[in-house]
Amino acid sequence: MSSTELQWGHEYLMVEPDHFRVDYSINPFMHLDDQPDPLRTRSEWLAIIAAIEAAGGSVRVLPQLPEAPDMVYAMNLGLALAGDSPQVVLSHMRYAQRRMETPAADQWFAEHGFSSRSVGRDGVGAHFEAGDAFAWRGELIVGYGPRTEELALKHLAGDLGVSVRGFRITHPGMYHMDLGFCPLDETRAMVCPAAYDDASAAALLALVPDPLVLTEEEALTFCANSIVLGRTVVMPACPDRVREQLEEWGFDVVVVEVGEFLKGGGAIRCLTNPLDVRLGRDLVPVAGGRVTLPA
Repeated sequence: MSSTELQWGHEYLMVEPDHFRVDYSINPFMHLDDQPDPLRTRSEWLAIIAAIEAAGGSVRVLPQLPEAPDMVYAMNLGLALAGDSPQVVLSHMRYAQRRMETPAADQWFAEHGFSSRSVGRDGVGAHFEAGDAFAWRGELIVGYGPRTEELALKHLAGDLGVSVRGFRITHPGMYHMDLGFCPLDETRAMVCPAAYDDASAAALLALVPDPLVLTEEEALTFCANSIVLGRTVVMPACPDRVREQLEEWGFDVVVVEVGEFLKGGGAIRCLTNPLDVRLGRDLVPVAGGRVTLPA
């Protein structure tokens, strides 16, 4: 493994898509009259697993609750931190339609040795959705606004004892951080400035030593909603300019069709939750925690 490669991103949790459908609309991509096809959905889901395993990764599977159609977007179940004392910060969903997922996630993580904590619960307290959070360069990079609340950043920093950098998301179609940002290695990341307010966009671009800057049009292909396993980037789409830059940097691009899952507003990163992020390795402990927001 190269010293610049991401240390995490080789072990994932996914949720079986037995009950995936569109029952409501909580993002601009969900339409009740455009339902996913179950056979194509299953085929796409299996193709993601195959791509992960081909790149040397592994997948664990959690059954889907019949009453939780969005549970397939496993990234938003919680922020998992491995290590000697594994723990998970369970998501406190902004929308009530998804809150029944949390107890099932809590049970799975408990059965696999994770202790759990929560920023809020059952609609009370600050909302936090794990699709807004990335461990990168020793800090927790967190988007806030549409789903995660700014107050949650203080809870995360204090509870975990880490440095948290927050970026305000303002684009209605990029409501999670993982739609406008994707770390590629320790110095490179895909960034879409249009996802954020001006101060946050400037701060994020300043944070990334070598950004691959995405246009709004490119980002809305969901190309940033990808996962990285060493030098392999598993993507739902890859515009030509983006592919050219990734390949120039030495990455192998693997595109997996996930059109059925796009009907729910999520792609590959949304469907996969990394289980190998570690405190002390990927997140540097900071006494009392620290929050940095754009000036």
